[in-house]
Amino acid sequence: MNLGLKDKVAFIAGSSRGIGLAVARSFLREQARVAISGRDSGPLDQARDLLASEGGPDRIMAIPGDMTRESDLDRALNLVETTFGGLDAVVANVGSGTARSGWDLSLEDWQAALDLNLLGSMALARKAMSRLIARGGGSITFVSSIAGIEAINAPIGYSAAKAAVLSAMKGLSRLAGPQGVRVNAVAPGNVLFPGGSWERKLREREDFFKEYIRTEVPLQRFARPEEIADVVVFLASERASFITGACLVADGGQTRSL
Repeated sequence: MNLGLKDKVAFIAGSSRGIGLAVARSFLREQARVAISGRDSGPLDQARDLLASEGGPDRIMAIPGDMTRESDLDRALNLVETTFGGLDAVVANVGSGTARSGWDLSLEDWQAALDLNLLGSMALARKAMSRLIARGGGSITFVSSIAGIEAINAPIGYSAAKAAVLSAMKGLSRLAGPQGVRVNAVAPGNVLFPGGSWERKLREREDFFKEYIRTEVPLQRFARPEEIADVVVFLASERASFITGACLVADGGQTRSL
């Protein structure tokens, strides 16, 4: 299926590995031009070289920096527009499931979860919105989590922050729709990739977590990053032109709510 993304410009926060890297690869396969970003320049450069070998060096650029900081965001988005001539799609793959568990959380614990998972995403959306409007429209897609939809035994600070991302997404979609900007989210389930949290968990308690996946996920397996990436790229595409304010769940059937 032609998604209508040829020569469109996509910026992906958090894209040196895992879901973000897979999103970049999926955009490139649709012949988009792609900017990837990450805090660590080493892994980011490796990701850029890998993607360049697959999709052409003229279609990929890498921008190191902390994309939860407004100064780094301004620099990154300015560089994207200067290099590629505009901005059409933004993917906020921001956050981490690493957070303190239990109920005895300090205000610092809560602030850390919000800073990383909610406020960074909102900073990117704020910085991108005016650029997309000036372009005549575009899309913002947040990567949330099924932990923001149901209680699934994830750390409550992380879960609350991801639920807030979905609430903010819905509100932003109402504000941005008249300006031609679509705002959506994807809620992945359990995604396994090298260097990810599930790889670490399996090393620690392999039998326990394999049984968890078998009993809690009807498809009885982990997701591959590519399976989440294709949902993200679809939402950014012309084929999703009447979808905004939506959260698409990709979890192998794990969540139970309607």
